[in-house]
Amino acid sequence: MASPPADDQDSPTPARRERPSRLIDVGVALLLLVADAVIVVVAALLLVAVGLGTAPSPRHPRPEHSRDTPVVAWFVIWGVPAVAAVGAFVHARLRMPVTAVVQGLFTLVCVLLAIAWTRMLLS
Repeated sequence: MASPPADDQDSPTPARRERPSRLIDVGVALLLLVADAVIVVVAALLLVAVGLGTAPSPRHPRPEHSRDTPVVAWFVIWGVPAVAAVGAFVHARLRMPVTAVVQGLFTLVCVLLAIAWTRMLLS
């Protein structure tokens, strides 16, 4: 008499999750690429607008203002790259390589924008 097939729970090696299909991976990557592009463009435009708004001009010298930046602003500036990094890690763990690469590049761009925002706010 043959023995019954073993359940996955009884097997000594844990079953690996199946990775999503390549089509789903590429589709999610494209959706995130569009969303990431919108975020980067808006952040860059805000950086330029705020930078131009605080630049001194001969007619209007830079006003004396408090150099205190709200803590919430720092959380937003450095929170977006942190969330993007977590997203890249999660997609890599889900075995979605195309999406992980897109999110990794988005993380890099977010870090560069965060550095630019920090330099602007501290100057």
